[in-house]
Amino acid sequence: MNMQAAIQLTISMAIFGSVGFFTIQTGIPAEELVFVRCICATLFLGGLWLITKSYKTEQWSRKEVIQTIICGVFLVFNWVFLFKAFNEMEISLAISIYNLAPIFVLILGGIFLKERLTIPAILAIVVCFLGSILIVGVQQVDSLHLLWNEGFIYAMLSAICYAMTMFVGRGVKHLSTYALTFVQTIVGIVILFPTVQFDVFHGLTMSNWLYILGTGFIHTGFVYYLFFNSIRNLSTLLVSALVFVDPLVAILLDIWILDFRPTMTQILGMLFIFGGIIYTVIKPPKKENITKEVAS
Repeated sequence: MNMQAAIQLTISMAIFGSVGFFTIQTGIPAEELVFVRCICATLFLGGLWLITKSYKTEQWSRKEVIQTIICGVFLVFNWVFLFKAFNEMEISLAISIYNLAPIFVLILGGIFLKERLTIPAILAIVVCFLGSILIVGVQQVDSLHLLWNEGFIYAMLSAICYAMTMFVGRGVKHLSTYALTFVQTIVGIVILFPTVQFDVFHGLTMSNWLYILGTGFIHTGFVYYLFFNSIRNLSTLLVSALVFVDPLVAILLDIWILDFRPTMTQILGMLFIFGGIIYTVIKPPKKENITKEVAS
């Protein structure tokens, strides 16, 4: 094991675990926050792309560029829905539902790529579904209005978009991670620019701006750099295990700083979800591994 790479990945996931706390401190809506995040990431990673001169060795192809653009669209909506979920429900619960993405990738692979879904894999999917029901509250499942207010729909949509980003991105083999992310964040800027309400930035405090820029440069630019710089030197299994540092930190911060106290039912729901996800990561379908990647 490359210890330096493992430490870099652990640090990147630990930092990203605080993105929910930063989000609710920014004082701006999700769309505007994602817009700033895309600008910061484009500047930071685009600069590294130029400094490392990776752009000179890129292998561009029309197919991969189209796939990357599609990934960018899903990535942007993934962020928007996740940040909306943070504003509507406890961070721990939103993160737990958000991390259902690998399960959705498993389902997509079975539907579109004819990948074999074993009975244990199906059971894991059922367990994760039950976990999401326990998190939102059994008594609220019969009311779509209550579910929406609780942020369940936003969190679920963010997980689906995250899964689509991973699923479509699996076909990109030749572009460097810098080029991949640079194109995706440019797509985000283009998509969100017409919808941005610039007046929301008026009257923000210095603290708000620090959290906004922190979300952009630290949680996106710096974290992406550490992530991409480390995963190439680590095994798929170790990467899949270390990315769970993200939700662990998010849950601990939610409990420690924001005084969130989950009910026993919600704790059981989170255990169901993470148990099912860990099972699919450690013991993926035989024909092809389903790897949990980071797109936030």
